[in-house]
Amino acid sequence: MTTTWKSLSLSAALLASTTTWTATAAEQPGQGVTVQPVQSTVAEETFQTLIVNKALEALGYNVLPTKEVDYNVGYTSIANGDATFLAVNWSPLHKDKYVKSGGDTKFYRHGDYITGAAQGYLIDKKTAEKYGITNISQLKDPKLAKLFDANGNGKADLTGCNPGWGCEGVIEHQLDVYGLRDTVTHNQGNYAAIIADTISRYRSGSPILYYTWTPYWVSGVLVPGRDVVWLEVPFSALPGERKDVDTTLPNGKNYGFEMNSMRIVANKKFAQDNPAAAKLFEIMKLDINDVSAQNMRMSQGQNSQQDIENHANGWIKSHQKLFNQWITQAKQAADDAS
Repeated sequence: MTTTWKSLSLSAALLASTTTWTATAAEQPGQGVTVQPVQSTVAEETFQTLIVNKALEALGYNVLPTKEVDYNVGYTSIANGDATFLAVNWSPLHKDKYVKSGGDTKFYRHGDYITGAAQGYLIDKKTAEKYGITNISQLKDPKLAKLFDANGNGKADLTGCNPGWGCEGVIEHQLDVYGLRDTVTHNQGNYAAIIADTISRYRSGSPILYYTWTPYWVSGVLVPGRDVVWLEVPFSALPGERKDVDTTLPNGKNYGFEMNSMRIVANKKFAQDNPAAAKLFEIMKLDINDVSAQNMRMSQGQNSQQDIENHANGWIKSHQKLFNQWITQAKQAADDAS
């Protein structure tokens, strides 16, 4: 009788232990799984990546420090399984990079993380109004182009896009098809440094011509409609896979670029093996204005890794209910798949 009781007690203990482990696994579907995030070298993309990292950690995943890489390297690394995800897949701007690295056969991509990202060319409002400049094709006129000459060579200086970002391919293509090569110089390099110089020239009263995008802090300093104006393009002209795309917006304006979303791209096998993470990547949404506001804080000096960490933690705390909903839905996806 004693032996039987001990056996039953042992069985009950084992059952209880198994039940507890199962519950814990369900509560932490990422337990024992390591994640390697990647992002570009643009520091202003750290905030949105950190929020994804922290959501994954809440699901129990072991999230390694984010590696900064060139976009092309990022896509290749994810396709090969050397990295797990990129939270800043600019869609459709990065379509060529996405397709060349394997497309839907290599990547998992569902949902839009951040929407409403605009980009294009702008000039200072004062010059636009004084000379009636509304379209970048007007800079074929050497006299108008010379207004934006910053180095004395007689050509307009366009603050442009870093090599490898994707936007540089569009700008280079458009300079050709719009016939602007003889009158406009595409200045490339460290965008943060070049745009800082552009802003300094604006503040000194000089005309400026530059490319930018949202979300980014620049449009909080040079406010469209108040300080600067967007330039239209004469017709749609995109390179590569998007050569037949019409970039005209619903309001009839055509700034030469499509509206973009930032999407989370993950290794396809990882997503198949981790339904909780896959669901998380699909449902996460971040307001573009929140990203712009955070980027502005960085431009004002709060740009250390700890500062950005604090920004991400602060955002989560002020959106705790939404964050918790993401985690709950992700855990439910893991339960449904088990």
